[in-house]
Order: sequence, then C-alpha cells, then structure tokens
Amino acid sequence: MAAITIEQIPLGDRRLRKFVAVPWHIHHGDPHWTPPLTADLLGSRLLGLTGLLTPTHPYHRMADVTHFLARKGPRLVGRVSAAVNHRFNEYHKANLGFFGFYESVPDYTVTERLLDSARGWLAKRGVDAMRGPGGYSNATHESHQAVLVHGFDTPPTVELTHNPPYYGEYLERYGLRKVKDYHAYWLAPSQPQDPRLERLVAAARSRRGIETRSLDMRRLKEEVDKLVFVYNEAWAANWGFLPITPEEADALARSLKTIADPDLIRFAYVEGELAAMIGAIPDPNVALRPTWNPLLDLDLVRVARLLAQRRRIRTGRIMFFGIRPPYRKIGVDAVLFHEVLTIAWGKGYRAGEGSMLLEDNDLILRACEAMGGYLYKTWRIYEMPIS
Repeated sequence: MAAITIEQIPLGDRRLRKFVAVPWHIHHGDPHWTPPLTADLLGSRLLGLTGLLTPTHPYHRMADVTHFLARKGPRLVGRVSAAVNHRFNEYHKANLGFFGFYESVPDYTVTERLLDSARGWLAKRGVDAMRGPGGYSNATHESHQAVLVHGFDTPPTVELTHNPPYYGEYLERYGLRKVKDYHAYWLAPSQPQDPRLERLVAAARSRRGIETRSLDMRRLKEEVDKLVFVYNEAWAANWGFLPITPEEADALARSLKTIADPDLIRFAYVEGELAAMIGAIPDPNVALRPTWNPLLDLDLVRVARLLAQRRRIRTGRIMFFGIRPPYRKIGVDAVLFHEVLTIAWGKGYRAGEGSMLLEDNDLILRACEAMGGYLYKTWRIYEMPIS
C-alpha cells in the first residue's frame, strides 16, 4: 500500500489548486454536499472575486497561514490549514492557533498526520491552544465553520458545512474536545407557532413604538453599513465574535446585490432609533449543488445557473440577526421573526432555516421555537492545548 505523504503549501503556491480540489474527490456523489465556488477561494477577475486563499485577500493582513495536503501515492486523501489570526487574538486577548479546511478520507491515520502537521506549525509560533475547524479561523461571521455532528441526511444551506459522521469521531480520537456547538432550526409554514405570538407581537409594537421596514436596494451600501453597525454592537460580547471590517462589508453588499430578496431583510426602529435587524436570503445552494459533470460544475456555469434560478428559489436561510443591547427583552425579536416569516410564507417560500446559532444564545433559540422551528442540525468546534 502507498505511504501517506504530507506536503506543506505556502500562501501563493500553485499547488493550492490541488488543495481546493480535495473535497471534490472525498465527497464525490454525495447528494448533500455543496462546495463554495472555486473563485471564492482562488479568486477570479471575471467574477470580480478576491479568493480567500490568495495573498491579496484582506484576511492575510493580520494573519499567518499555511496549508497541508495529504496524498497516498497520486491520490489526494486529505487537507488542513493552520493559521494564527492576530486580529482575533488581539480582540479576545487570547493566544490561539486555528486549523481549518479540514477534509479526510475514511482513514484515521490521514487525519492524525494532518493534525500533527498543523499542530507542529502552530507550536513553533508559540500559541497555547489549537481550535477548529473553520475556514482559516473561527470568527462567528466567517463561512464554513465547524464540523457537522448532527443532521447528516439533508443538504446544508449557503456557507455551511456538510461532512460524513466520522469527521467528528476522528477529531475527538485525536484528543480535541468540544468548545462550542452551533445549531440550526428548520422552519416551515406548516409548523405550528406559539398561539400567543400574534398577541405578543401586537402588544410589543404598540407599547414600545416599534416600526419596521425592508432593505432599500437603491441605497445598498448605506443599508449594509446599518446591518454591520447593528451586528457589531449586538454581537460584541458573544463567543467567537470579531467585528466585521469595511472590506467584509463591501463583500456582503456584492453578494446581497446578486441574491437578496429585500422584503426579507428588515430593520426595526424603537421610537425612531435603529434597534435591530434581521436578514434572510434565498438559499443559493439550491442552484449551486454539484451535478458531478466536470463541465456543468465549472464556476461560470454554476453562477449562470444561480442567476437563472435565483427568483424561483423557495427556501431560505436567516443569515444575520441582532438587537442592540439597549433594546433587548422588549419584544423586538418577536416582531422581526414573526414579520420576516409571515412575509416569506406569503411570497411562497416553502421553508427556511435559522442557523449557526450559538448553543447558549437562549434568546434566539426560544424565538426559533416560538415560530414553530425544530432543531435539525448541529455543528461543533473543537479545541486542545498545544503542549
């Protein structure tokens, strides 16, 4: 049998194309797996994307990264990255390293060799612990966070991960231990809501002077700035939070321009002051799922498919939600949740998801349950000491 070999690939190396190709081999034929666009990782002038794995991406201004590729002979059998996100460590007054982009065939030795490589690289940089998986790291707004540990029988929505059950088992066998879970709730118009909800929403609106409005696409940059302002204030004390930067806000505006249904992105005002926001989007993964035909799975074809189907997508994901601290526990959450789902069901959406919800965020979990949602997926982030 061929021996396992590990290659270290620095940022900017052409072999990163092989690194990006690994999950296409491991998940081939899985009807639930949906990858990001290759251009999201490697960049594309034609699509106007600066790839996360390119030296010019803003992430690398405040981070050190490397990548490890596992082979058995000519076969690609796994990958992992290692990163020190200095901005994250400065914000949290921490000394963490991260592993990410984790993929492995069903062979524990591959995982062990990859994690040994990442851990050794991080040890040389003097960090205290290794956390992951994520993209490069585990800030709450970063995409493709964590390992799926519950809910393997349905596809993920946009920016969320899907993997076989053995991923979590291998990470725990290595010695990593849970540090945080994220949940997803599935919502549909057929699911019964708390019968008191209509009365509570009406009372909160009248008693607190709560007014709402939809996103104005004509002023998209200003509107996204408002979303980011609320998010950065609302999430500041949450586990794993890192403020969204202006560059990340610009990327959000570009993505919303492509896919947003402005009626499903809403702001709440209390006596004229911006208090909260909620944002749901039609799920691009519906159109982006692979066909396993090399030509039909090219980025340009997948994007064309999304543009052709985007107004017919009938499932969505609640991507962001936040209430500024002075306006909590006065019913704003109930008003926004009830309103966005009422509008969605009225427009013909058949289902939606509230996801990447921190396991200890009782306010948002109770809101999902009151709207008739049920827990259907869980992702896990792990950590272990370096020594």
